[in-house]
Amino acid sequence: MVKQAIIPLAGLGTRLLPLSSIIPKELLPINGKPNLEYIMEECIQAGIKQFIFVVPKNRTSIKKYFFNDAFYKKIIKKKKKDKRLKEVFKKIKRYQKMIKFVYQNKPEGTGHAVLQCKKYLSGTHFLMLLADDLIVKKNCSKEMIALHKKTKSSVIATKKVDRKTVSRWGILGFKLKNKNSFLINEVIEKPKLSEAPSNYAIIGRYILPKKILSVLKNQSRGKGGEIHITDAIKTLVKENEKFYGNIFKGKYIDCGTLKGFINSGLTISKYL
Repeated sequence: MVKQAIIPLAGLGTRLLPLSSIIPKELLPINGKPNLEYIMEECIQAGIKQFIFVVPKNRTSIKKYFFNDAFYKKIIKKKKKDKRLKEVFKKIKRYQKMIKFVYQNKPEGTGHAVLQCKKYLSGTHFLMLLADDLIVKKNCSKEMIALHKKTKSSVIATKKVDRKTVSRWGILGFKLKNKNSFLINEVIEKPKLSEAPSNYAIIGRYILPKKILSVLKNQSRGKGGEIHITDAIKTLVKENEKFYGNIFKGKYIDCGTLKGFINSGLTISKYL
């Protein structure tokens, strides 16, 4: 059973400057709620019981957002009739019991972020989600966990993209495709159009095997001097570890760019 979710939050958020110079990108509000909470709600509905946040030690705002009891108690004491405040605090308290923090003091890649979580990982597989990528309308994590149960394999969320844009994405090659999934046989990061095995792109949701930790531990640093999770997945696929692509049914929203963030509020208001 997949019960744990890793969410890497150590990125600098440069694509969202100047907004992210004050507030971490994952806490920027979308329709009154940060995108991080949308992702957590998706996970909880899919059966996740624990979140592992990977953050820099000097970025205290994320921890303060979830662990600011004194502030809430003070405000609630003054505004005793405000039922909304009590409900907000009740939700925050529920989150507190589910969150663990580990530290990555500079962006060293998603693979490095996963390695920092080693002591907390317990099951054979875990979920990893990227905070830039929201998927609304249909619960992608629930779909992925169902596919994992059916196949007893690792799963990557995927969607078709315009063939002309494949060089912007991690792209999956496959065999044995059906309507909603396929067995992955190739992973290529940002290929040229002529080298792309398909136009199915990796989106920020993964169910990964715990054994990936041993691959990451011995993996050389890649582009930008970082340890990339995609490189470890490529290694496991070559070693015949089964990975399936989940062609999710929900609406994808890229919140990692200024344009995407601005449009996200309009998109979410249509579906929620």
